[in-house]
Amino acid sequence: MIHRWMTSLTAALVALAAAPASSNPPRTPDGHSDLEGIWTNATLTPLERPTILADKEFLTEQEAADFAKQALQQVDADRRDGGAATDVNRAYNEFWRDRGKVVPSRRTSLIIDTPDGRIPALTSAGKKRAADRAEARRLHAFDGPEDRSPAERCIATPNAGPPMMPANYNANYQIVQTADYLAILSEQIHDVRVIPLDGRPHLAAHIRQWMGDSRGHWEGGTLVVETTNFTGQTDFAGSGAGLRLVERFTRTDPDTIQYEFHVDDPATFMRPWTAQIPMTKAPGPLFEYACHEGNYGMSGMLSGARAAESTQ
Repeated sequence: MIHRWMTSLTAALVALAAAPASSNPPRTPDGHSDLEGIWTNATLTPLERPTILADKEFLTEQEAADFAKQALQQVDADRRDGGAATDVNRAYNEFWRDRGKVVPSRRTSLIIDTPDGRIPALTSAGKKRAADRAEARRLHAFDGPEDRSPAERCIATPNAGPPMMPANYNANYQIVQTADYLAILSEQIHDVRVIPLDGRPHLAAHIRQWMGDSRGHWEGGTLVVETTNFTGQTDFAGSGAGLRLVERFTRTDPDTIQYEFHVDDPATFMRPWTAQIPMTKAPGPLFEYACHEGNYGMSGMLSGARAAESTQ
């Protein structure tokens, strides 16, 4: 794969060249918020609040600095502790990474609505689905390509979404906007979401898609996107085919889109929940992410599994 890299020096130069942010976000000729551009959602802030932070919703400035330092030390793939096997398992070194920073609000989690900043408990049906998925992976993990994850098969990734989750590399998106459509190109695995804005209904319930079926509309300066019709293999934090996801894109200034998503899946979670991730302007262009279904990595894993089975 060709991985995008962005050094801190590049980020610093871009910041120095940028004009001071205006409180008036750009708008399109038809009066809607202008979401076009290249954006990144890379961040060190975790989706869920760490249990050690308990009821602490926000960090102080010093706590945020300490948290970022500790987080970067923990994920540092260039560390040489732990022995040879650990070193190999860390895979790519930090040259390839773009870890981001703690979110500007200094929240302790990207989840803003549940009280504890964590994913709600699973329903009994959600627990059974999770157990069934785990058992299937245990028994049939390498039977064939269909048993591997959509990301390994180069079909879809969690950061392409929806929802669009941060990644520690290639966490970049290009948005193209017209009066009738919004298109979002994810740099990782080159997925493109084409979201109609013309009021058309969702696809028929029996038509299911990896990335669901998205429909958008404007509420003031915010683009609201509802996505349904996910496949039964879609698994966001344990979700199932009944997932209903509502995303909100709000251009808060020339350099920021406030991205928010609301998860509603009564068959999986005991309550709905909401997360918020700032997307900031990023230098372009996006680079090719050379990951395609049927790649050599998949054939290598499966042939390795056959070889291992022959020795048992």
